[in-house]
Amino acid sequence: MSTAPRRRGLQVRLTVLYAVPFILAVVSGIALFSYGSAATAPAQEPFDAPSMPGPTLADDRMTRITVVTIMLSSCIAVVGGWITAGRVLRPLRAIIATAQDISANSLDRRLGRLGRTGEDDEFTDLAETLDSVFERLEAAFASQRRFVANASHELRTPLAAERALLQVALADPDATVDTLREACQEVLALGAAQERLVDALLTLASGEQGVERDEPVDLPAIATAALRRRSAEAAVRGVSVGTTLGPAIAAGDPRLAESLVTNLVDNAVRHNVDGGWVEVSTATVPGAVRLIVRNAGPVVPDDEVGRLLQPFQRLEGQRVGRRTDGHGLGLAIVQAIATAHGAALRVLPRPGGGLDITVDFRRLK
Repeated sequence: MSTAPRRRGLQVRLTVLYAVPFILAVVSGIALFSYGSAATAPAQEPFDAPSMPGPTLADDRMTRITVVTIMLSSCIAVVGGWITAGRVLRPLRAIIATAQDISANSLDRRLGRLGRTGEDDEFTDLAETLDSVFERLEAAFASQRRFVANASHELRTPLAAERALLQVALADPDATVDTLREACQEVLALGAAQERLVDALLTLASGEQGVERDEPVDLPAIATAALRRRSAEAAVRGVSVGTTLGPAIAAGDPRLAESLVTNLVDNAVRHNVDGGWVEVSTATVPGAVRLIVRNAGPVVPDDEVGRLLQPFQRLEGQRVGRRTDGHGLGLAIVQAIATAHGAALRVLPRPGGGLDITVDFRRLK
């Protein structure tokens, strides 16, 4: 438990808030009663005043009773207000103590019943809200740990391969210029794959940082450029490409939007089947600017879609390839950039294989 001193400033204020009105009400009631009693008392004759001390004694007694009543009422009000305020604040103190004990290593803890009063009140709402925050933080920390572990593995793999190739080439006493040139080419290929991975990680990190300023994003132009870069690979594999590029100017970061479209097109071509197809369309719809990328490919189970949006994940849990198959970051980058733009991302598996991916961007104002 936390060792921080327990502050009772709020309890003191609540006590004053409860007690002062009660004390004022008691004092006012007594004052009104005294005034009414004095107004209705029979008038004394002047000549009787010196010889009759009774009223003076009665007034003194009434004054003492009034003072004692006010003092007792004040004590009762203060003590009762203090106890009542403490009971009201008990769930809040439990919430604070538990929240202070929860750290990055114990995010699986929840407030549970500590902050719940059993009623549908503000303390229950606060406890449920904090539990929801801790749940999201736990998921974020777990995702970060998985990401770091996978990234370190993917970065070590080409480094280990490069070292092995160089060690073998240097240890070969019969090495020739051709064998050394081949080893160097292998090292260069591994270095290029590592460079692409670093670029993808930087793009993912940039996408998660958000968009600082909205600029015009010409989706048809970006899609045309992305398809042009993939046209050679599509032709080699016999993948037909169809486009319906209507006017679509979105609001966002053009560089990040280009990465989003490029990754969608790359995935659509790379994870296709020989002789398959890709369709890319853009349009302005009510309230949004829409990008749709459809492609043929292997069948994707419905329960696999969410996992494919995570970094370093591939269909059926396969490890990513070192060079040609990418690093399993494409859809993760797409989701990060869509989230940064406040865009709605929908990924739906096609019954015959492949994916239908729709991104609704905000319109430029």
